[in-house]
Amino acid sequence: MKTYTITVNGTAYNVVVEETNGVAPAAPVAAPVAAPAPAAAPAPAAAPAAPVVGGTAGSTPVNAPMPGNILDVKVAVGDAVKSGQVLVILEAMKMENDIVAPSDGVVASVNVRKGDTANAGDVLVTLN
Repeated sequence: MKTYTITVNGTAYNVVVEETNGVAPAAPVAAPVAAPAPAAAPAPAAAPAAPVVGGTAGSTPVNAPMPGNILDVKVAVGDAVKSGQVLVILEAMKMENDIVAPSDGVVASVNVRKGDTANAGDVLVTLN
């Protein structure tokens, strides 16, 4: 067993971790906690979704790897793209990140516009 101290929002918690190597432990192990977990903040209201242009079932989604701002969209619906071709430029932490096509295909939908904000995991473009 390993003991760790983890600090969340300024509150320290003692955590005991048991390595089982894929085998369930015989009995649960309880560890004292320094303080109860703070109540979760209410989730913010969902932002309105960007309009989807085109798109079909069976398409390959290209997701935002991190939150950021859309600086430019380099493709349009119907464009043929090659693997590694830049689809969208996403600014995150003052760095420009090229979001590229994972494979050859045709753009089925473009779900963002220049100036939009994207969250991690948002579908930016779909390919057929």
